Amino acid sequence: MVDRPKAENFLLGVSDTEKITKALAKAVRDALQKHKQAGNPVAAWRDGKVVWIPPEEISIPEDSSPLK
Repeated sequence: MVDRPKAENFLLGVSDTEKITKALAKAVRDALQKHKQAGNPVAAWRDGKVVWIPPEEISIPEDSSPLK
């Protein structure tokens, strides 16, 4: 069996894919932080339904790898 590279790695390159993933994660953290600070809820998908998470229950994921 031939080991083939993933399509996204072939088209974008591994470093581009990593940069995009990090940028998206940072954007999510920033958006959650802004909603929490403004006192606005966020929508999430849980158990097959859309639910509103109140600002006091919004958890901000830690930045495990800084965007470079």
